[in-house]
Amino acid sequence: MRNAGVIWLLAVVELVVFLDTTVINVALPSIGADLGLTEAGLGWVVNAYLLAFGGFLLIGGRAADVFGARRAFVAGLLLFTAASAAAGFAQTAWLLVAARAAQGIGAAVVIPAQLALIARTYPDPEDNRKAFGIWSAMGAAGAALGTAAGGPLTEFLGWPSIFLINIPVGIVALALSSPVLSADPPVRAVRLDIAGAITGTAGLLLAGYAIGEFAVPGRAPTAWLLVALAVVLLAVFVALQRRNVELLMPLRLFRVRALTGSTVVNVLVGAAHVPVFALLALYLQGSQDYGPTEAGLAVLPVALVNVTASRTVIPAVVKAWGHAGTLAAGLAAQAAAMVWLARLPEETTYFADVLPAALLLGIGLPAAFVGVTAPAVNAVAEADRGVAAGVVNTAQRVGSGIGVSALLALAGVIGGTTGLRVSFAVAAGLAVLGCVLTLVMLRGPERATSEANAA
Repeated sequence: MRNAGVIWLLAVVELVVFLDTTVINVALPSIGADLGLTEAGLGWVVNAYLLAFGGFLLIGGRAADVFGARRAFVAGLLLFTAASAAAGFAQTAWLLVAARAAQGIGAAVVIPAQLALIARTYPDPEDNRKAFGIWSAMGAAGAALGTAAGGPLTEFLGWPSIFLINIPVGIVALALSSPVLSADPPVRAVRLDIAGAITGTAGLLLAGYAIGEFAVPGRAPTAWLLVALAVVLLAVFVALQRRNVELLMPLRLFRVRALTGSTVVNVLVGAAHVPVFALLALYLQGSQDYGPTEAGLAVLPVALVNVTASRTVIPAVVKAWGHAGTLAAGLAAQAAAMVWLARLPEETTYFADVLPAALLLGIGLPAAFVGVTAPAVNAVAEADRGVAAGVVNTAQRVGSGIGVSALLALAGVIGGTTGLRVSFAVAAGLAVLGCVLTLVMLRGPERATSEANAA
């Protein structure tokens, strides 16, 4: 594989960015004790990253298109690394929440830039499949490794270490960016869509916040009000995108079936798999007396199988079945894992009850990630790859927020192990629905359309 250094640089940064979505979970009690945060305050420590990450992806994607993918990658990574340092050294709750939001903005710039760089660096189909396989594996492994690493780091080094470990990775990646990544073309003169950026980002942030509010008892009226405001802002955003200017999200891109299908399915990818890690942690620590480190290590096989499958099996599957077939197979494997978890007994045996599901997730997650991302990015013109990546990844972040809030609330309402089983079963249903929609919406040749590439 030519230019192997590029994909490994991007993949390591990808792992760290997605690791930060879950690494904080087991550290929350320690953070709350040190900074005097209630459960509501701790929720903001988590959601500040997730909401900023999801809300700013469209802006990050367009930044990669306008200013150049390498420039955007470096700027986003610099912000992410500096914000990680601020979070690690935070002595007050407000500073930690602000630093987490800044981390999320940095991540929202980094991810679309990475995808644009991969598509630009690896135009050869074989290399493209391998590169997207490695990148997808690291993203999927990051969520599992975050849960696995968060426990030991918090227990032995203290909660600031979960943020400070990002600093050496960021410094090395920044130093390697210039010699490893190809230079961008000169920045073209553009008229930035400021109104679109404000309405689109504000709408997504409000929608994400409203989803969390539905899970808080007594906050439903406020949540509905926020949903209504978010709908108005997003409607204004769509109306603005119909103008003939430099747009944040050109609506012509949705003429590309690969982009539209990937966007719809990616909502279900996020809603199905992200809640599983939280539900499993609740089960293991709540009813099985696992400690934070033990609960983290319980999902480590997901990451190990992830990386192995992505280097061996998944590129061959993509070559034989195409991206749609790989995505459908990945979602089917995830559904099987969630069905297995839906039968968890009151007293579990790890090797019989948890490990099989972890192995299935280890195969299914990277297959779904590469199958849902690569078609959309490869199907549009180079000048639109950043925003295409932003759209698809925004869909997954939105789906993740809906899934986590809804399935955790469902588990809480029913209560006990039964509630967790029901939530796992619902997650399996979402994965099955995603599999069906994949076969309906994404079958056929994977190529750009003339409408997508038209000026």
